[in-house]
Amino acid sequence: MNGNEPLSLYSLNNLVRNTLAQGLPSACWVVGELSEVRETQAGHCYVELVERDEATQEMVAKARGTIWARIYSLLKPYFLEQTGERFSVGLKVMLKVTVVFHELYGFSLDICDIEPAYTLGDIARRKQAILNRLKAEGVIDLNKELPFPALPQRIAVISSSFAAGYGDFCDQLMNNPYGFVFYPHLFAAPMQGNKVEQGVISALDRIAENIDSWDVVVIIRGGGATSDLSCFDTYDLANNCAQFPLPIITGIGHQRDDTVLDAVAHTRAKTPTAAAELLIHAVAAQNAMLEDVSARLGVAARSVLETRRRQLAATLQRLPVSVALYLQRQGHRLDMWEQRAKAASPERILSLGYGIMRVNGRVVRSIDDVEEGAQLVTTVAGGSFTSVVTEKNKNNE
Repeated sequence: MNGNEPLSLYSLNNLVRNTLAQGLPSACWVVGELSEVRETQAGHCYVELVERDEATQEMVAKARGTIWARIYSLLKPYFLEQTGERFSVGLKVMLKVTVVFHELYGFSLDICDIEPAYTLGDIARRKQAILNRLKAEGVIDLNKELPFPALPQRIAVISSSFAAGYGDFCDQLMNNPYGFVFYPHLFAAPMQGNKVEQGVISALDRIAENIDSWDVVVIIRGGGATSDLSCFDTYDLANNCAQFPLPIITGIGHQRDDTVLDAVAHTRAKTPTAAAELLIHAVAAQNAMLEDVSARLGVAARSVLETRRRQLAATLQRLPVSVALYLQRQGHRLDMWEQRAKAASPERILSLGYGIMRVNGRVVRSIDDVEEGAQLVTTVAGGSFTSVVTEKNKNNE
């Protein structure tokens, strides 16, 4: 080929294709993020694979890829079984590819295999990164540290109104074997898809507007594909739930995997029915404790009454002796006061030689009460006599 002769576009592209075919291995493994996934009616899957700068998240590379129907029919269920995730936008994947350059359609990748372990590792890394961030911010255990209510009967339920799990939850509560009464109220939110995060956060905001009306919050989803759980692995949702002022119970309906939401919730139940059972058992435990306390109070009351009855019987038995002793003591006191009264009586004082003098009926208490010439009536033992004051002499005169 003469270097001065121009090539046709086809010839140039054909040259590129041959050069790539000679310079590259028949197949190689490549990693990237799925930015587009499109399945066709024929069963083929067209994807767009991108790479982003880790610091800036700016796109630095992009390539189209094709999984032909024969291979996609095998890879799709295999990937879902191994990872629990559908082949969808946002996943980081490791693909085995063959580089293809077509003169008309340009550069593309033919995808022939996938490594699920790489995607699982990336999912786990993303979840752990969120948990590490919540831990660093000091909020990861806030909801777990809230005291669980003794009687969790007023229940704010976040779920889809069409979810079978919501119906199972309510049926389990209403038909509990103890006859306890519960008051569940639905705050509807989507439970799958890209609207889950905002829907659940909005429901939490509505619950918070009347926070005193509720004892607990229950987030339930029921059954469904494990691949739908990634919507519960977001930072904003986990952060809102971790800091919510009421205990949150999750019953998202899966057993193999824990979501980030499960990790920050107060209590995780495996299913909506298990969440209902948890509440029933909590009320039953409180009821049993109250019955036990009531029984012990009854025993204690009967014991106190029996003790008081025995004390009263003993008091009644001792009462006659006590009364007799009391009357005897009081009799001695009366005798003593009688003797004192007699010793102080006027009759006894007069018998000792004393007399009581009166002037005009008034008792003479001092020399100043009489005047010379006054007529005195003197009472002595056995009678009285009258005398006239002829002379008055004061002491020291």
